[in-house]
This record gives sequence, structure tokens and C-alpha cells, in this order.
Amino acid sequence: MKNQSDAFALVGRILLGSIFVLSGFQKLMGFSGVAATIAGKGLPMPEVLAVITVAIELGAGLLLVVGLKARWAAFLLFLFIIPVSLTFHNFWTMDGAQAAMNKIQFLKNVSIMGGSLMAAAFGPGRYSIDKG
Repeated sequence: MKNQSDAFALVGRILLGSIFVLSGFQKLMGFSGVAATIAGKGLPMPEVLAVITVAIELGAGLLLVVGLKARWAAFLLFLFIIPVSLTFHNFWTMDGAQAAMNKIQFLKNVSIMGGSLMAAAFGPGRYSIDKG
């Protein structure tokens, strides 16, 4: 059963980390749009926040996927998702279809937060650079 658990941890890390890696890469390729979206929310220093966002999503996402400092990467992603969800998916301030879509995105983020906490708590498993 141990090998099966380690295989599940590997697949779980890849699935959980991939959303951040893909999103971070997409944000890097569309950097000016990301900065504009951040500015549109009234946040200060949108270019700096965009750089931080790309660095966290790509960096921590890749660390989680390969299992290097995976516990710390997972916990950083957990912390990162909190302000992102509250700022960009605040469905409680919206109406109609926009509220419904953002509620789904918010709840998706809550689920990802749960997975991130599990990865932080239980580690990357044996099939990782950290080996457990």
C-alpha cells in the first residue's frame, strides 16, 4: 500500500501543481494584461504584484510538481490563494451570471487550498526530490 500511496502523492502533486505552472506561464506571456487586471482592482504597484504572482505560481508550482521543498511550496500556494480569491473572485459583491461564475472560481480555489494544505501536511511522498 505504501507504493500506491506514493504514486497517488506523485499524481496529486502533478495535478495540483500543474494549474499553477500553466497559469503562471500564461500570465508571463500576457504580462501587461495581468498588470492591467491587477490595476483594475485598485491594487498598488500592479507590475510588482504581477511579477510576484508569476514568480509564486511558476516557482512554487514547479517545486510542488517535482517535489522539492514541496511542503513549503504547497503552504506558500495556500497563502497566495487567500488574497487572490478574496480580491478577484468576490462573488458576494456581484449579481447574476458574474456572481455565479465567480462563486465557482472561489469554491475551486477553496478546494485547491485544501489540497495544498494536505500536500503541506503529508509531504510529497517517496517519488519526489525531497523523498517524503
